[in-house]
Amino acid sequence: MERVRDLSELPKAHLHLHFTGSMRPGTVLELADKYGVRLPDALTDALTSGEPPKLRATDERGWFRFQRLYDAARSCLREPEDIRRLVREAAEEDLRDGSGWLEIQVDPTSYAPRLGGLIPALEIILDAVETTSRETGLGMRVLVAANRMKHPLDARTLARLAVRYADRGVVGFGLSNDERRGLARDFDRAFHIAREGGLLSAPHGGELAGPASVRDCLDDLHAGRIGHGVRAAEDPRLLKRLADRGVTCEVCPASNVALGVYEKPEDVPLRRFFEAGVPMALGADDPLLFGSRLAAQYEIARHHHGFTDAELAELARQSVRGSAAPEEVRKRLLAGVDDWLARPAA
Repeated sequence: MERVRDLSELPKAHLHLHFTGSMRPGTVLELADKYGVRLPDALTDALTSGEPPKLRATDERGWFRFQRLYDAARSCLREPEDIRRLVREAAEEDLRDGSGWLEIQVDPTSYAPRLGGLIPALEIILDAVETTSRETGLGMRVLVAANRMKHPLDARTLARLAVRYADRGVVGFGLSNDERRGLARDFDRAFHIAREGGLLSAPHGGELAGPASVRDCLDDLHAGRIGHGVRAAEDPRLLKRLADRGVTCEVCPASNVALGVYEKPEDVPLRRFFEAGVPMALGADDPLLFGSRLAAQYEIARHHHGFTDAELAELARQSVRGSAAPEEVRKRLLAGVDDWLARPAA
């Protein structure tokens, strides 16, 4: 058997992790018990068994079911201490997987009703991120994401808020939820506000919808990064465009399979992207529901796509280059990747 290096020791950046979806299963169960929240049976069964729930979001009913489970988990976050716990545990999990930089994605409007309003909610999140980063040594920042199921005016409000807190840890602006609903261009004003405020444009596209949704992110939202983007593999010209522009796609292999975008791990177009020169940052998306965290995504690349250690190291470099990390952090992580590759395989 070929000798390989430990992927949990490979320095990397994590650029696609949703806030509630980053929680540990045990934390959700404890908080549900604390607050008397009755979780859906499918979610409770998954959290107690360690097996992710059966999900398939390629039709609207399946996406609704996914959102129902996600919303149930989010309803367990009710106090500032719960937010602090989530951020601390997400950082601990990332550190265990070799992450040296984490950009966690959040829509603060989802937490505002229980945390005193939109501004207090974002401030609680940012304070937790700043404290956790200082205490754990993991570089952490926040990407504020609008919900494309809501009115574009709500997205503009969020964009202004995100810009206001750019000096407090917000580095980017995203657009999440079902990309089959709502046109990207409806949110162009919000993304203009964010870009003018110095934030990275990082909307979701090319997951549940096809290559056109990736093009819309590029044309209408001037995306510097794409959340998912895997369906671009269906259009060679679009792949070349992503490669030529150096737009990093935040590819989440386990999530793609769990939601039915692809039938099996081998079908996720990691090799096609890599060979086309499209930068990738592997991400866990929502490990609470999909059952695997960051290092496991690199394991998928190794075991299902035949990526060598040298190629896995290049994937890690691409994640670092695609991040909003300061230059000194990038240099440290890239040097760590080189050191990892220089070690003898075990």
